[in-house]
Amino acid sequence: MDVNIAPLRAWDDFFPGSDRFARPDFRDISKWNNRVVSNLLYYQTNYLVVAAMMISVVGFLSPFNMILGGIVVVLVFTGFVWAAHNKEILRRMKKQYPTTFVMVVMLASYFLISMFGGVMVFVFGITFPLLLMFIHASLRLRNLKNKLENKMEGIGLKRTPMGIVLDALEQQEENISKFTDYISKVKE
Repeated sequence: MDVNIAPLRAWDDFFPGSDRFARPDFRDISKWNNRVVSNLLYYQTNYLVVAAMMISVVGFLSPFNMILGGIVVVLVFTGFVWAAHNKEILRRMKKQYPTTFVMVVMLASYFLISMFGGVMVFVFGITFPLLLMFIHASLRLRNLKNKLENKMEGIGLKRTPMGIVLDALEQQEENISKFTDYISKVKE
């Protein structure tokens, strides 16, 4: 599997004026989810840079707790993904409620880390960057280039780290099937 790193998007595209941000339609969860997934894929390198800066600051202040927190989150996420592949009820929950699935992973990580006393490191070094990513991805309106890049990712022309994570959360299957249905209709 060939993994490509997505390009760093221009910061004025990442944080344009307020005209490119809008509140999502909370009544249409599918459309909101599609916006979040599209933005996570398109701006993934920008999100990585912002998260790396925040993690670096927190890691500098408390390196042991930051490393411990990162290891716990990765192990809990991996455990939940493995369990979801082996238990049908968890698999359905992961597919239908990806935000809930991620929140359960974060809560389980929080409780494990609280046993070691590194709760504030967890909150500011791990949870806060994820929350900022989710808020930006929810509010940022997509543009044509964003949609085109996501279609290429969806049909497998490009494999990126965020695409792999979203595949583990089963958040791209619907987009791929919609796109292949569209292509088959165009051919007819």
